[in-house]
Amino acid sequence: MATRNILVLNCGSSSLKFALLSQPHSTPLLAGQAERLAGPQATLYWWQAANIRQRRELPGADHRAALQALLPLIEAACGESLHGIGHRVVHGGEQFTQSCLIDARTLAAIRETVPLAPLHNPANLLGIETALALFPDLPQVAVFDTAFHQSMPEHAYRYAIPERFYREHGVRRYGFHGTSHRYIGRRAAEITGLSPGDSCWLSAHLGNGCSTCAIVDGQSRDTSMGLTPLEGLVMGTRSGDVDPNLHSHLARTLGWSLTEIDHLLNSESGLLGLSGLSNDMRNLERERARGHRQATLAIEVFCYRLAKSLAALFCALPRLDGAIFTGGIGENSPLVRARTVAHMGLLGLAIDETANARCVGGVSGAINAPGHPRLLVIPSNEEQQIALDTLALLDASAPR
Repeated sequence: MATRNILVLNCGSSSLKFALLSQPHSTPLLAGQAERLAGPQATLYWWQAANIRQRRELPGADHRAALQALLPLIEAACGESLHGIGHRVVHGGEQFTQSCLIDARTLAAIRETVPLAPLHNPANLLGIETALALFPDLPQVAVFDTAFHQSMPEHAYRYAIPERFYREHGVRRYGFHGTSHRYIGRRAAEITGLSPGDSCWLSAHLGNGCSTCAIVDGQSRDTSMGLTPLEGLVMGTRSGDVDPNLHSHLARTLGWSLTEIDHLLNSESGLLGLSGLSNDMRNLERERARGHRQATLAIEVFCYRLAKSLAALFCALPRLDGAIFTGGIGENSPLVRARTVAHMGLLGLAIDETANARCVGGVSGAINAPGHPRLLVIPSNEEQQIALDTLALLDASAPR
């Protein structure tokens, strides 16, 4: 089969992340991001195989201008041979259970889900529309964070509120990080010699956003995030689960508006709120080593809540073939992994300290103590999963 090159785009409201992937290569031919778009400090960063980071100032550039600035780099990296574009889309609602080729109906359906993801889907749409304008002849694919979790049973995704809110307004648990969970579930099976269609995993995607997932035979059976990415674990700046009546309490006692409360729970809470210092786990671990009480507390709350979530997801598994840590924190923090597993001894989980210390900086492997259930560290690669989905859809739509 001839080499094919896929551009993967992840568009935010003022940013554009990209990766150019080619079938024979395990690492991107080109990757980077444009930041602070539409402002005077807009900048394009990129790096190639040599991993030498380069930058170009793009004052006032919008997403279209950033993509146009990328074009010569893309053409040089892939020899002017681009075969398709894959787009990350945060929310697909119930309409999308898998990735799909983008057409007018797809765009309309994504627009309909904007009320479910008002911070993310408009930006994702902007990236898609920009790429369609610049690459009108290329097939383009939407890969949805929520699609993987559409296999959850109704008893896992429904909230205990009146039926009409689900039927008329789509209020239910959707889950997110599905592309990452799907990728690492498949990789875990490959690494251990199991079949993805006959294996059961607990996965923990831990970064600035965090979620857990129960994966049974390659499908999501439950996950920690819900209607929005705020539900579930403690995260970088998100609170995760709180008393549902907290909104009413803050409105009554402080006179706060819904907007103020939403900002508190999404942008001022989590590790940042608990520590009063930072949402970056690396900073908090340094301060913990110096004896900082709030940094220590933030890490302990993070790990305890993570362990509770993983333990709860045992309910969705017929058996356990292993638990997986991924994401920036999951891949690089032996401390978080060790503290989390320490809360789960009753379930038979135990860490091998030497193996745990070794798995950082992209090193994958088993970190469980001998004779105990598998614990794996596997670097996530959402870009590769999006590229694989794009290639699969290109193949499926090719003339026979």
